[in-house]
Amino acid sequence: MQVPAKSYVTPTLPIQSTPMSLLLFPSPISPFLAIKKTTFERSVGLSWCRERKRKYGIVASSNVALPFWDAWKPEKTSSAPSFSDIIWPSAGAFAAMAIFGKMDQLLAPKGISMTIAPLGAVCAVLFATPSSPAARKYNVFMAQIGCAAIGVLAFSIFGPGWLARSAALAASVAFMIYARAAHPPAASLPLLFIDGIKLHHLNFWYTLFPGAAGCIILCLIQEIVCYLKDNLKF
Repeated sequence: MQVPAKSYVTPTLPIQSTPMSLLLFPSPISPFLAIKKTTFERSVGLSWCRERKRKYGIVASSNVALPFWDAWKPEKTSSAPSFSDIIWPSAGAFAAMAIFGKMDQLLAPKGISMTIAPLGAVCAVLFATPSSPAARKYNVFMAQIGCAAIGVLAFSIFGPGWLARSAALAASVAFMIYARAAHPPAASLPLLFIDGIKLHHLNFWYTLFPGAAGCIILCLIQEIVCYLKDNLKF
């Protein structure tokens, strides 16, 4: 007689169901707190990135030196300048020097000239690059007045010579950086006063004339040039 084989079933241990929260969030915190933690971390990371960008990211172009080879290439622009973009600034520079020449004829008996070299550099800044930081009115007048005063002080302390020129130029650069008024043409005003014997009698009036006074005329001409460039194109 054949004994039927017993069917053996492998005993299984009871499976304890694991909550879905532990599967999704193995950390001991609850799902809601985990979501809040992730959001907090993201917000902190975002604010940190913004702070980094503010401190070390996009800064003024005047504070960042170009890579070596890029400084030897022309600036990349979307299109070539139109004829009106060239002719109006040139006409403004011609008109400025013509006005200064006429003023020189009136001021000749007093031995004063308005056609000084720094004002020619100011023409180039105001007419050719009117949107640059150096063309801001604050930069123009703050640098012109401050650097001219530094030139008078340096001459009073050191007299004529290389020491006065060196100290005046160094102090002018430091002043423009501190005052956030970078305007390169103004750096030549102290040198002009120290070496210009005919300007010594002006003393501290040199801070206003001819540099600052000439810049008032140039700023008025700049407004006309910018208007013509925007409205009369050819």
